[in-house]
Amino acid sequence: MSVNEGPAGRQPTATYDSPFLKACRREPVPHTPVWFMRQAGRSLPEYRKVREGIPMLESCMRPELVTEITLQPVRRHNVDAAIYFSDIVVPLKAIGIDLDIKPGVGPVVEQPVRTRADLARLRELTPEDVSYVTEAIGLLTRELGATPLIGFAGAPFTLASYLVEGGPSRTYENAKAMMYGDPELWADLLDRLAGITATFLKVQIEAGASAVQLFDSWAGALAPSDYRRSVLPASAKVFDAVAGYGVPRIHFGVGTGELLTLMGEAGADVVGVDWRVPLDEAARRVGPGKALQGNLDPTVLFATREAVETKTREVLDAAAGLEGHIFNLGHGVMPSTDPDALTRLVDYVHTRTAG
Repeated sequence: MSVNEGPAGRQPTATYDSPFLKACRREPVPHTPVWFMRQAGRSLPEYRKVREGIPMLESCMRPELVTEITLQPVRRHNVDAAIYFSDIVVPLKAIGIDLDIKPGVGPVVEQPVRTRADLARLRELTPEDVSYVTEAIGLLTRELGATPLIGFAGAPFTLASYLVEGGPSRTYENAKAMMYGDPELWADLLDRLAGITATFLKVQIEAGASAVQLFDSWAGALAPSDYRRSVLPASAKVFDAVAGYGVPRIHFGVGTGELLTLMGEAGADVVGVDWRVPLDEAARRVGPGKALQGNLDPTVLFATREAVETKTREVLDAAAGLEGHIFNLGHGVMPSTDPDALTRLVDYVHTRTAG
């Protein structure tokens, strides 16, 4: 280990000792660290300017553009961590799946995965498939200095939902039909996606990411028994695959209040909580030995400054007894959010929790 490396063997000591990583490890912090899901994105005018005329997936494959977009909220908001700018379907595109991200719709898959023959189209991901990720993270870690970079990927269930449905869904009827009607094919699909996801996270960690987050955005559509039987094994495989790197692993889903106990079992070090469950109750459900992340309702940011501060205090008060807490929203920053409201929120959390 060189003198410039921290105990993780990969990150500079200043990064390893950052409030964000300390909170992930449930260590004492000088203030509650803050970052926001979707902090690099549509709420920022500078983001809209640099993305003008560039399709989403193309923008994810331009290392210098990715670097600029990832850095924008760090410069503007003084957040305690950056999150790598990408999209959860990037590794699927990289292995040749015909898909696009349509404005106002989301990811759309030209040929949904519905049969075992379709499964054969999901080949393994290699680092060479996403060499632009390695290049971008190299640029970012040099620019970020002591600010940690969070890598991320979509969880197997959420990726499977897009692939089987062919796009966004409110009911997941095709995905659930496969899960219930052909459990062997479903298990093979999620296992294949777990391997792809694990490789994508490994690439980011090996390039210099200080932590990783697994987004299971649509897991809240599942009953706990279905999650345990049909989803948990694949998510656990992902977390186990990157455990040896020693970087914090975060697990997040929306509407997952009834799944928090199971999500705590999947293997992450930090469990993200949406706004529906207070953090003290979430801690009881998740169980000991985990830090929590969250959980201000994103819509609160449209209210008055006084209301934002009141609701923020409620979150901080609920988190007061936790071993580790990272302040975040209960979901991503909404596109029409006033960026100044986010900047004020970071300052308020830092000031209120300092010392």
